[in-house]
Amino acid sequence: MASASGIQAAEHDATSAPATSSKQDVNPWSVSGEVGEDGKVKAIDYRKLVEDFGTALIDDALLQRFEKVTGHKPHRFMRRQIVFSHRDLSLILDRYEKNEPFFLYTGRGPSSDSMHIGHTQVFDFVKWLQDVLDAPLIIMLTDDEKYLFSEKRTVDEVMGYCRTNAMDIIAVGFDPKKTFIFSDFQYVGGAFYKNIVRFAKRVTYNTVKAIFGFDGSSNIGKIHFASIQGATSFASSFPHIFGEDESKTASIPCLIPCAIDQDPYFRLTRDCAAGLHLAKPSLIHMRFLDALQGPGSKMSASDDTSAIFLNDSAKQIKTKINKYAFSGGRETLEEHRQKGGDADVDVSYQYLQFFLESDEELAKIKADYNSGKLLTGELKAMCIDHLQKYVGGFQERRSRVTDAVVDEFMSTRPLEWKGNPKVPRADLVVPDIKPGEDGAAAGEAGSGKLSKNQLKKMLKEQQIAQRKAAMAKDKTVDSEAAASGGP
Repeated sequence: MASASGIQAAEHDATSAPATSSKQDVNPWSVSGEVGEDGKVKAIDYRKLVEDFGTALIDDALLQRFEKVTGHKPHRFMRRQIVFSHRDLSLILDRYEKNEPFFLYTGRGPSSDSMHIGHTQVFDFVKWLQDVLDAPLIIMLTDDEKYLFSEKRTVDEVMGYCRTNAMDIIAVGFDPKKTFIFSDFQYVGGAFYKNIVRFAKRVTYNTVKAIFGFDGSSNIGKIHFASIQGATSFASSFPHIFGEDESKTASIPCLIPCAIDQDPYFRLTRDCAAGLHLAKPSLIHMRFLDALQGPGSKMSASDDTSAIFLNDSAKQIKTKINKYAFSGGRETLEEHRQKGGDADVDVSYQYLQFFLESDEELAKIKADYNSGKLLTGELKAMCIDHLQKYVGGFQERRSRVTDAVVDEFMSTRPLEWKGNPKVPRADLVVPDIKPGEDGAAAGEAGSGKLSKNQLKKMLKEQQIAQRKAAMAKDKTVDSEAAASGGP
């Protein structure tokens, strides 16, 4: 496994910028690398972010423990320090070992009709975690945030993006039986709103001003939004999944995979959780997928030339990589053959780090490029091939996501998960059955209450019924796809 010391600040320049120096700026709304005295933008220094934010590097010892506890080789993102930093990941592994409940939580701010490949990297990793840990997943669509932080977007516009983005997210391949997707505009209320208010009462304006840089011109919605994003970290916000007994849900933590620019929200959340006597969220942080223009930036949904979008055609992908992808090659073919290229700043190589599974193949590509054996055009061709396959596979799955499928993922319902297969779950989640709601069962119980065995039996029957319903829905989806000429 790669050593955590492999995360180094890049010493190379990438994109041009005004000839004034500035420090790197990473916050929930914008990301930019340091601008040197020569006016060039440098790569994001992730080690400095770890120091500034007070997080911990994911080191070899933690990777080894992850593999020992889960029985799975760490994801290539973890092996390559693409997922590089964490807060209390070890506590989640402790709970997995004992098969104590926890959940995964991530989100998306819908700002365009189609997501780009920079957005899906977190979701690809979350799907892998869901499969490996067999854990429930909650995905928050912050349509309210995108309205509050935009001068031009309307409520109807962001709600429309929310629906299409949900389709994109579902196409990643999540299991509907253990995934709940919600829109803030549609879900906020009840137990969730109660936690939002509890959170908001503990946070002062001076606190959010210091963390997020708000000033007197910031609308109060921006200031309040941290309490909405934070409340999603608490299991008691989702009684349909974890039950209504807050004495039990208070101890259920979540693991939040996210890009590191979102960490300020959850530093605040962890502070508030302690005051509310609720489980602190754990976090696992990812690097950004560089914009086509090179290190020091990230893909933007508002700039078509910065990103590969999930609705781009194979031809568009080829054109964008060949035309816009920043190269680490030399000025001339002869110089490249003699001195070699620089894979660390080459965008095509950086993308292969995300998409290529084989560590050995990736290492050979880097060695060949840096020695001059592999040319920039050849490296770009490799990148184009992998991106075309990735986006093409996504588009095939996306074509099968219907409105009915979205409705299922966004419906308020119980979720099913088993956790660690080696350890029985001690926290069997069952519906709250009141006396008289099920006459036969109540009669058998004798006092209007169900025994533990009867509750288990009822839950098993419900799970069987849900699986049958899901199979029937899958058949309907396939039939609709066939009728429309889809794959």
